Amino acid sequence: MNFTNSSSLAFDDALAQALAFAAPARAWLVPLLGCSESDALRLYSAADAVRAAYQGTDVQLRGLIEFSSICRKNCAYCGLRVENRGAERYRLTPEEIVATAHRAESLGYKTVVLQSGEDLWFTTERLAAIIREIKATTDLAITLSAGERDRDAYAFWREAGADRYLLRIETTDPALFAALHADSNLDARKQCLYDLRDLGYQLGTGVMVGLPGQRPDTLAGDVIWMHELGAEMIGVGPFIPHPDTPLKDAASGTVEQTLRLVAVLRLVFPHAHLPATTAMGSLHPLGRERALQAGANVVMPNVTPGDVRPKYAIYPGKICLTDDAEHCRGCITGRIHAIGRTVAADHGHVKRVADQETGA
Repeated sequence: MNFTNSSSLAFDDALAQALAFAAPARAWLVPLLGCSESDALRLYSAADAVRAAYQGTDVQLRGLIEFSSICRKNCAYCGLRVENRGAERYRLTPEEIVATAHRAESLGYKTVVLQSGEDLWFTTERLAAIIREIKATTDLAITLSAGERDRDAYAFWREAGADRYLLRIETTDPALFAALHADSNLDARKQCLYDLRDLGYQLGTGVMVGLPGQRPDTLAGDVIWMHELGAEMIGVGPFIPHPDTPLKDAASGTVEQTLRLVAVLRLVFPHAHLPATTAMGSLHPLGRERALQAGANVVMPNVTPGDVRPKYAIYPGKICLTDDAEHCRGCITGRIHAIGRTVAADHGHVKRVADQETGA
């Protein structure tokens, strides 16, 4: 990605616009997303201050359950793509998913993220039954991340008790989206997100950073669209090429590129939850800590059973594949405390502006 500042707006003026919470516009987003290394440090500091003001010192922990590596999609960047015949596939049973959620709660998690490839064995009713069982037997909040389904399925899962849904748009650039998703449609993906929003889910999306052909202007367009959408959780991570995909020879995204976007997102979305993603920790030993110090306030430790965890190989070099869930919980808590932050004790529901204004 070219970090040349292509806008006429100077960095200081762009940062001033951001700190005034101006409506997101390319004129000031591009200089921030494409800023120099020295200016980036100022950007991170500003974002960290906004995070402290709006989110406090708490870091939300979400227990991640990757319940199926089976996927019908053929995304060009993903190791789980249907045409990757070398991928090891697995599918947890409903009973295993519920048991893993119980394990997460016993370790102190207040939220579980149920994530999978687009595995249609998990029908609308089958997944709803899992949601109901977790809700009936725990005090956990549930975030679903099961890909594109129809509005009726989303509505059914919401009625069953799902609180949040994460569906990453990955990019809003039509040509780039089409190049990455030969069997998907950008407008259909957007419609899924509109449906999720309208059904009352706490709404999560996100993008990859460092994709081939992506520029600061591309990311600026993503930020503007996510703002128009009303995204409440935004996960961003660096593109990491998988050796068994069409993008195997592409250059990887970087921690620095991603940190710029995390910081910009915090300035544009002061109330949103922003994860320090596992991919950041996979590229740099302190990648997650650096994200937490540049605006992020969420970490999602993996609680997937250890025997299948390495098989959820969406990219190579993923961290924490062999660590016990209890060890991961203790490790990330120590890392959070080491940077002067605290682990949240609440469910970490989205702080909606309307709720704050009414005292709800």
